[in-house]
Amino acid sequence: MSRRRVPPGSQSSLREANRARLVESLKRHGRLTQVELAGSTGLSPATVSNIVKELTASGLLHTSFTSRSGRRATLVSLARQLGLVAGVHFSSRQLHVAIADATRTIVTESSLPLALDHRHDAELDRLAILLSDMMESLGGSVSDILAVGLALPAPIDPRTGMVSTPGLLRGWEGVDVAESLRARIGRPVFVDSEANLGGLAEAREGNARTVSSSVFIRVGHSISAGLIVNGDLFRGVNGKAGQIGHVTIDENGPICRCSNRGCLETYAGGPALLSLFPPGEGMQRLGDLLQAAEAGDGSARRVIADAGRHIGVAAASLCNLFDPELIIIGGELSQAGEILMAPMRHSLERSALAADGGLPEIIGTSFGEWAETRGAIAVALDHVTVEAEAIPFSA
Repeated sequence: MSRRRVPPGSQSSLREANRARLVESLKRHGRLTQVELAGSTGLSPATVSNIVKELTASGLLHTSFTSRSGRRATLVSLARQLGLVAGVHFSSRQLHVAIADATRTIVTESSLPLALDHRHDAELDRLAILLSDMMESLGGSVSDILAVGLALPAPIDPRTGMVSTPGLLRGWEGVDVAESLRARIGRPVFVDSEANLGGLAEAREGNARTVSSSVFIRVGHSISAGLIVNGDLFRGVNGKAGQIGHVTIDENGPICRCSNRGCLETYAGGPALLSLFPPGEGMQRLGDLLQAAEAGDGSARRVIADAGRHIGVAAASLCNLFDPELIIIGGELSQAGEILMAPMRHSLERSALAADGGLPEIIGTSFGEWAETRGAIAVALDHVTVEAEAIPFSA
Protein backbone atom coordinates (compact mmCIF):
# COMPACT_ATOMS: atom_id res chain seq x y z
CA MET A 1 0.00 0.00 0.00
CA SER A 2 1.52 3.34 -1.03
CA ARG A 3 2.09 6.00 1.54
CA ARG A 4 0.66 9.47 1.08
CA ARG A 5 3.02 12.43 1.42
CA VAL A 6 1.81 15.03 3.87
CA PRO A 7 3.47 18.25 5.00
CA PRO A 8 5.24 17.81 8.36
CA GLY A 9 3.48 19.65 11.17
CA SER A 10 0.15 19.72 9.30
CA GLN A 11 -3.14 18.50 10.76
CA SER A 12 -2.96 15.45 8.50
CA SER A 13 0.54 14.68 9.72
CA LEU A 14 -0.65 14.88 13.33
CA ARG A 15 -3.54 12.53 12.60
CA GLU A 16 -1.23 10.02 10.95
CA ALA A 17 1.14 10.16 13.92
CA ASN A 18 -1.77 9.58 16.32
CA ARG A 19 -2.99 6.59 14.34
CA ALA A 20 0.50 5.12 14.21
CA ARG A 21 0.86 5.61 17.98
CA LEU A 22 -2.41 3.78 18.63
CA VAL A 23 -1.48 0.88 16.34
CA GLU A 24 1.96 0.52 17.96
CA SER A 25 0.33 0.39 21.38
CA LEU A 26 -1.91 -2.47 20.24
CA LYS A 27 1.06 -4.32 18.75
CA ARG A 28 2.81 -3.99 22.09
CA HIS A 29 -0.05 -4.81 24.45
CA GLY A 30 -2.40 -6.99 22.40
CA ARG A 31 -5.95 -6.07 23.42
CA LEU A 32 -6.82 -2.83 25.25
CA THR A 33 -10.00 -0.99 26.08
CA GLN A 34 -10.40 2.49 24.61
CA VAL A 35 -9.77 3.96 28.07
CA GLU A 36 -6.56 1.91 28.37
CA LEU A 37 -5.56 3.02 24.87
CA ALA A 38 -5.96 6.64 25.89
CA GLY A 39 -3.69 6.01 28.88
CA SER A 40 -1.02 4.13 26.93
CA THR A 41 -0.88 6.58 24.00
CA GLY A 42 -1.45 9.86 25.84
CA LEU A 43 -4.27 10.71 23.40
CA SER A 44 -7.62 12.05 24.53
CA PRO A 45 -10.53 9.58 24.80
CA ALA A 46 -12.34 11.42 22.01
CA THR A 47 -9.33 11.15 19.67
CA VAL A 48 -8.95 7.44 20.49
CA SER A 49 -12.64 6.85 19.83
CA ASN A 50 -12.46 8.57 16.42
CA ILE A 51 -9.33 6.68 15.37
CA VAL A 52 -10.81 3.35 16.47
CA LYS A 53 -13.95 4.00 14.41
CA GLU A 54 -11.90 4.92 11.34
CA LEU A 55 -9.53 1.96 11.53
CA THR A 56 -12.26 -0.52 12.39
CA ALA A 57 -14.21 0.58 9.32
CA SER A 58 -11.07 0.11 7.21
CA GLY A 59 -10.57 -3.44 8.53
CA LEU A 60 -7.37 -2.70 10.44
CA LEU A 61 -8.85 -3.01 13.93
CA HIS A 62 -11.42 -5.27 15.57
CA THR A 63 -13.68 -4.22 18.45
CA SER A 64 -15.73 -6.20 20.92
CA PHE A 65 -17.37 -5.50 24.24
CA THR A 66 -16.10 -6.42 27.69
CA SER A 67 -16.64 -5.40 31.31
CA ARG A 68 -14.23 -3.33 33.38
CA SER A 69 -15.10 -2.60 37.04
CA GLY A 70 -18.72 -3.49 36.35
CA ARG A 71 -18.99 -1.15 33.36
CA ARG A 72 -19.29 -2.01 29.71
CA ALA A 73 -16.15 -1.14 27.75
CA THR A 74 -15.02 -1.36 24.14
CA LEU A 75 -12.10 -3.77 23.72
CA VAL A 76 -9.83 -3.03 20.76
CA SER A 77 -7.30 -5.27 18.98
CA LEU A 78 -5.61 -5.52 15.62
CA ALA A 79 -7.73 -7.43 13.12
CA ARG A 80 -6.85 -11.13 12.86
CA GLN A 81 -6.90 -11.02 9.08
CA LEU A 82 -3.80 -8.78 9.05
CA GLY A 83 -1.71 -11.96 8.92
CA LEU A 84 0.24 -14.54 10.89
CA VAL A 85 3.55 -14.54 12.76
CA ALA A 86 5.62 -17.43 14.12
CA GLY A 87 7.39 -17.83 17.45
CA VAL A 88 10.20 -20.37 17.78
CA HIS A 89 12.11 -21.49 20.86
CA PHE A 90 15.20 -23.67 20.66
CA SER A 91 15.98 -24.69 24.24
CA SER A 92 18.82 -27.04 25.05
CA ARG A 93 16.63 -30.15 24.67
CA GLN A 94 13.33 -29.03 23.12
CA LEU A 95 11.96 -27.14 20.12
CA HIS A 96 8.69 -25.21 20.49
CA VAL A 97 6.99 -23.56 17.51
CA ALA A 98 3.73 -21.59 17.52
CA ILE A 99 1.93 -19.62 14.83
CA ALA A 100 -0.32 -16.77 15.95
CA ASP A 101 -2.50 -14.08 14.44
CA ALA A 102 -2.20 -10.35 15.07
CA THR A 103 -4.15 -10.67 18.35
CA ARG A 104 -1.51 -13.14 19.64
CA THR A 105 -4.04 -15.95 19.49
CA ILE A 106 -2.20 -19.23 18.81
CA VAL A 107 -3.67 -20.98 15.77
CA THR A 108 -1.29 -23.99 15.73
CA GLU A 109 1.69 -25.16 17.74
CA SER A 110 4.18 -28.03 17.80
CA SER A 111 6.99 -29.43 20.01
CA LEU A 112 9.90 -31.72 19.20
CA PRO A 113 12.75 -33.14 21.29
CA LEU A 114 16.31 -32.05 20.51
CA ALA A 115 19.63 -33.78 20.87
CA LEU A 116 21.79 -32.23 23.59
CA ASP A 117 24.44 -30.82 21.22
CA HIS A 118 22.21 -29.86 18.30
CA ARG A 119 23.71 -27.82 15.43
CA HIS A 120 22.23 -24.80 13.70
CA ASP A 121 22.31 -26.15 10.13
CA ALA A 122 20.41 -29.39 10.76
CA GLU A 123 17.92 -27.78 13.16
CA LEU A 124 17.17 -24.77 10.94
CA ASP A 125 16.58 -27.18 8.05
CA ARG A 126 14.14 -29.11 10.23
CA LEU A 127 12.48 -25.89 11.41
CA ALA A 128 11.93 -24.73 7.82
CA ILE A 129 10.18 -28.02 7.01
CA LEU A 130 8.11 -27.85 10.20
CA LEU A 131 6.96 -24.28 9.50
CA SER A 132 5.96 -25.32 5.98
CA ASP A 133 3.97 -28.29 7.31
CA MET A 134 2.25 -26.19 9.97
CA MET A 135 1.25 -23.51 7.47
CA GLU A 136 0.04 -26.16 5.03
CA SER A 137 -2.23 -27.52 7.78
CA LEU A 138 -3.76 -24.04 7.97
CA GLY A 139 -4.31 -23.93 4.22
CA GLY A 140 -1.45 -21.53 3.57
CA SER A 141 2.30 -21.47 2.97
CA VAL A 142 5.41 -20.08 4.65
CA SER A 143 5.15 -17.02 2.42
CA ASP A 144 2.01 -16.07 4.39
CA ILE A 145 4.05 -15.59 7.60
CA LEU A 146 4.77 -11.90 8.17
CA ALA A 147 7.72 -12.39 10.54
CA VAL A 148 9.40 -14.99 12.76
CA GLY A 149 10.74 -14.47 16.28
CA LEU A 150 13.33 -16.97 17.50
CA ALA A 151 14.62 -17.65 21.02
CA LEU A 152 18.00 -19.33 21.63
CA PRO A 153 19.58 -20.62 24.87
CA ALA A 154 22.48 -18.18 24.75
CA PRO A 155 23.05 -14.39 24.85
CA ILE A 156 22.71 -12.76 21.43
CA ASP A 157 24.74 -9.69 20.44
CA PRO A 158 22.11 -7.16 19.26
CA ARG A 159 24.64 -5.61 16.87
CA THR A 160 25.54 -8.79 15.00
CA GLY A 161 22.70 -11.21 15.68
CA MET A 162 25.26 -13.84 16.71
CA VAL A 163 25.88 -15.70 19.97
CA SER A 164 27.92 -13.18 21.95
CA THR A 165 29.91 -15.52 24.21
CA PRO A 166 31.99 -18.51 23.02
CA GLY A 167 31.27 -21.86 24.62
CA LEU A 168 27.63 -21.24 25.56
CA LEU A 169 25.98 -22.71 22.44
CA ARG A 170 28.37 -24.84 20.46
CA GLY A 171 27.17 -25.56 16.93
CA TRP A 172 25.52 -22.13 16.71
CA GLU A 173 28.49 -19.82 17.26
CA GLY A 174 29.74 -17.48 14.53
CA VAL A 175 26.42 -17.78 12.68
CA ASP A 176 23.95 -15.03 11.84
CA VAL A 177 20.98 -17.20 12.80
CA ALA A 178 18.34 -14.75 11.61
CA GLU A 179 19.93 -14.48 8.17
CA SER A 180 20.47 -18.23 7.99
CA LEU A 181 16.80 -18.99 8.66
CA ARG A 182 15.64 -16.15 6.41
CA ALA A 183 17.61 -17.70 3.54
CA ARG A 184 15.70 -20.95 4.11
CA ILE A 185 12.16 -19.58 4.39
CA GLY A 186 12.29 -16.16 2.72
CA ARG A 187 10.65 -14.35 5.66
CA PRO A 188 12.02 -11.74 8.14
CA VAL A 189 13.54 -13.33 11.27
CA PHE A 190 14.44 -11.71 14.61
CA VAL A 191 16.56 -13.50 17.24
CA ASP A 192 17.11 -13.00 20.98
CA SER A 193 17.99 -15.08 24.03
CA GLU A 194 15.38 -17.35 25.59
CA ALA A 195 15.51 -15.56 28.95
CA ASN A 196 15.00 -12.17 27.29
CA LEU A 197 11.99 -13.39 25.35
CA GLY A 198 10.52 -15.16 28.37
CA GLY A 199 10.82 -11.89 30.25
CA LEU A 200 9.26 -9.98 27.37
CA ALA A 201 6.24 -12.32 27.31
CA GLU A 202 5.69 -11.77 31.03
CA ALA A 203 6.03 -7.99 30.66
CA ARG A 204 3.68 -7.77 27.68
CA GLU A 205 0.90 -10.13 28.70
CA GLY A 206 1.84 -12.03 31.86
CA ASN A 207 2.56 -11.61 35.55
CA ALA A 208 4.89 -8.63 35.06
CA ARG A 209 2.46 -6.57 33.01
CA THR A 210 1.58 -4.22 35.88
CA VAL A 211 5.11 -3.55 37.19
CA SER A 212 7.78 -1.22 35.85
CA SER A 213 10.77 -3.53 36.36
CA SER A 214 11.05 -7.30 36.56
CA VAL A 215 13.45 -10.20 36.19
CA PHE A 216 12.65 -13.46 34.42
CA ILE A 217 15.01 -16.17 35.67
CA ARG A 218 15.04 -19.21 33.43
CA VAL A 219 16.20 -22.39 35.18
CA GLY A 220 16.71 -25.56 33.18
CA HIS A 221 19.65 -27.15 31.43
CA SER A 222 21.21 -23.68 31.68
CA ILE A 223 20.43 -20.65 33.85
CA SER A 224 19.93 -17.09 32.61
CA ALA A 225 17.79 -14.03 33.24
CA GLY A 226 15.92 -11.43 31.22
CA LEU A 227 15.86 -7.88 32.63
CA ILE A 228 12.83 -5.68 31.95
CA VAL A 229 12.77 -1.92 32.53
CA ASN A 230 9.57 0.01 31.80
CA GLY A 231 8.30 -2.82 29.65
CA ASP A 232 11.45 -3.02 27.51
CA LEU A 233 14.40 -5.40 27.53
CA PHE A 234 17.76 -4.33 28.89
CA ARG A 235 20.31 -6.30 26.87
CA GLY A 236 23.60 -4.55 27.62
CA VAL A 237 26.24 -3.67 25.02
CA ASN A 238 26.94 -7.24 23.91
CA GLY A 239 23.60 -8.81 24.81
CA LYS A 240 25.09 -10.45 27.92
CA ALA A 241 22.97 -8.68 30.55
CA GLY A 242 21.24 -11.15 32.85
CA GLN A 243 23.68 -14.07 32.48
CA ILE A 244 23.44 -15.00 36.17
CA GLY A 245 24.22 -18.62 35.34
CA HIS A 246 27.80 -17.44 35.03
CA VAL A 247 27.98 -15.51 38.27
CA THR A 248 30.84 -17.00 40.29
CA ILE A 249 29.69 -18.94 43.36
CA ASP A 250 33.10 -20.43 44.18
CA GLU A 251 36.22 -19.23 42.38
CA ASN A 252 37.85 -22.59 43.13
CA GLY A 253 34.83 -24.57 41.99
CA PRO A 254 34.28 -26.81 38.95
CA ILE A 255 35.16 -25.67 35.44
CA CYS A 256 32.12 -24.25 33.66
CA ARG A 257 31.33 -24.51 29.94
CA CYS A 258 32.11 -20.77 29.74
CA SER A 259 35.72 -21.65 30.85
CA ASN A 260 35.41 -19.98 34.25
CA ARG A 261 35.33 -21.78 37.58
CA GLY A 262 32.50 -22.18 40.06
CA CYS A 263 29.68 -20.56 38.06
CA LEU A 264 26.11 -20.88 39.31
CA GLU A 265 25.36 -23.32 36.48
CA THR A 266 28.01 -25.74 37.78
CA TYR A 267 25.95 -26.04 40.99
CA ALA A 268 22.33 -25.51 39.89
CA GLY A 269 22.15 -26.11 36.13
CA GLY A 270 20.48 -29.26 34.78
CA PRO A 271 23.65 -31.29 34.05
CA ALA A 272 25.07 -30.49 37.51
CA LEU A 273 21.89 -31.67 39.24
CA LEU A 274 21.61 -34.88 37.22
CA SER A 275 25.28 -35.71 37.82
CA LEU A 276 24.56 -36.04 41.55
CA PHE A 277 22.69 -39.30 40.96
CA PRO A 278 24.32 -42.69 40.22
CA PRO A 279 23.87 -43.82 36.57
CA GLY A 280 21.59 -46.69 37.60
CA GLU A 281 18.91 -44.38 39.03
CA GLY A 282 17.64 -43.32 35.59
CA MET A 283 18.11 -39.56 35.98
CA GLN A 284 18.76 -38.78 32.31
CA ARG A 285 16.73 -35.59 31.91
CA LEU A 286 15.33 -32.89 34.16
CA GLY A 287 11.91 -34.40 33.54
CA ASP A 288 13.07 -37.53 35.38
CA LEU A 289 14.20 -35.43 38.33
CA LEU A 290 10.92 -33.52 38.44
CA GLN A 291 8.89 -36.70 38.24
CA ALA A 292 10.84 -38.24 41.12
CA ALA A 293 10.42 -35.10 43.23
CA GLU A 294 6.67 -35.03 42.58
CA ALA A 295 6.48 -38.68 43.65
CA GLY A 296 8.07 -37.73 46.97
CA ASP A 297 11.63 -38.93 46.41
CA GLY A 298 13.66 -37.26 49.16
CA SER A 299 16.93 -37.12 47.23
CA ALA A 300 15.29 -35.48 44.21
CA ARG A 301 13.54 -32.92 46.39
CA ARG A 302 16.77 -32.13 48.25
CA VAL A 303 18.73 -31.64 45.02
CA ILE A 304 16.09 -29.21 43.70
CA ALA A 305 15.91 -27.34 47.01
CA ASP A 306 19.70 -26.96 47.11
CA ALA A 307 19.56 -25.58 43.55
CA GLY A 308 16.93 -23.09 44.69
CA ARG A 309 19.19 -21.98 47.53
CA HIS A 310 22.11 -21.34 45.16
CA ILE A 311 19.90 -19.52 42.64
CA GLY A 312 18.47 -17.41 45.43
CA VAL A 313 21.94 -16.21 46.42
CA ALA A 314 22.62 -15.14 42.82
CA ALA A 315 19.16 -13.54 42.63
CA ALA A 316 19.97 -11.54 45.76
CA SER A 317 23.05 -10.10 44.08
CA LEU A 318 20.93 -9.30 41.05
CA CYS A 319 18.39 -7.53 43.27
CA ASN A 320 21.12 -5.47 44.91
CA LEU A 321 22.32 -4.35 41.46
CA PHE A 322 19.07 -4.09 39.52
CA ASP A 323 16.39 -3.61 42.23
CA PRO A 324 13.39 -5.16 40.40
CA GLU A 325 9.79 -5.14 41.59
CA LEU A 326 9.15 -8.77 40.70
CA ILE A 327 11.10 -11.99 40.02
CA ILE A 328 9.48 -14.59 37.77
CA ILE A 329 10.83 -18.13 37.54
CA GLY A 330 10.57 -20.01 34.25
CA GLY A 331 12.29 -22.89 32.51
CA GLU A 332 11.83 -26.62 33.01
CA LEU A 333 12.94 -26.67 36.64
CA SER A 334 10.27 -24.08 37.52
CA GLN A 335 7.77 -26.95 37.33
CA ALA A 336 9.08 -28.01 40.75
CA GLY A 337 7.15 -25.03 42.18
CA GLU A 338 7.67 -24.38 45.89
CA ILE A 339 10.32 -27.10 46.19
CA LEU A 340 12.53 -24.72 44.18
CA MET A 341 11.08 -21.31 45.03
CA ALA A 342 10.78 -21.56 48.82
CA PRO A 343 14.58 -21.97 49.27
CA MET A 344 15.08 -19.15 46.74
CA ARG A 345 12.98 -16.83 48.89
CA HIS A 346 14.90 -17.83 52.00
CA SER A 347 18.25 -17.06 50.32
CA LEU A 348 16.89 -13.77 49.00
CA GLU A 349 15.70 -12.72 52.45
CA ARG A 350 19.07 -13.60 53.93
CA SER A 351 21.33 -12.05 51.27
CA ALA A 352 19.53 -9.15 49.58
CA LEU A 353 19.65 -5.63 50.95
CA ALA A 354 16.52 -4.79 52.92
CA ALA A 355 14.23 -2.02 51.67
CA ASP A 356 11.22 -0.16 53.07
CA GLY A 357 9.06 -1.60 50.32
CA GLY A 358 10.20 -5.14 51.04
CA LEU A 359 11.94 -7.60 48.73
CA PRO A 360 10.59 -8.49 45.29
CA GLU A 361 8.06 -11.30 45.19
CA ILE A 362 9.18 -14.57 43.57
CA ILE A 363 6.47 -16.28 41.48
CA GLY A 364 6.21 -18.80 38.65
CA THR A 365 5.76 -17.99 34.98
CA SER A 366 2.32 -17.35 33.50
CA PHE A 367 2.90 -19.50 30.43
CA GLY A 368 4.78 -22.60 31.57
CA GLU A 369 7.08 -24.05 28.92
CA TRP A 370 5.64 -21.71 26.25
CA ALA A 371 6.77 -18.39 27.78
CA GLU A 372 9.80 -17.98 25.51
CA THR A 373 7.75 -18.87 22.42
CA ARG A 374 5.17 -16.23 23.31
CA GLY A 375 7.98 -13.71 23.71
CA ALA A 376 9.23 -14.68 20.25
CA ILE A 377 5.73 -14.02 18.90
CA ALA A 378 5.79 -10.58 20.55
CA VAL A 379 9.13 -9.76 18.90
CA ALA A 380 7.80 -10.86 15.52
CA LEU A 381 4.72 -8.65 15.91
CA ASP A 382 6.92 -5.71 16.93
CA HIS A 383 8.53 -5.89 13.48
CA VAL A 384 5.34 -6.21 11.46
CA THR A 385 4.58 -3.01 9.57
CA VAL A 386 0.96 -1.90 9.85
CA GLU A 387 0.52 1.18 7.70
CA ALA A 388 -2.37 2.86 9.44
CA GLU A 389 -1.20 6.17 8.00
CA ALA A 390 -1.94 4.91 4.49
CA ILE A 391 -5.68 4.72 5.25
CA PRO A 392 -7.37 8.05 4.49
CA PHE A 393 -9.58 9.72 7.02
CA SER A 394 -13.20 10.21 6.14
CA ALA A 395 -14.36 13.72 5.84
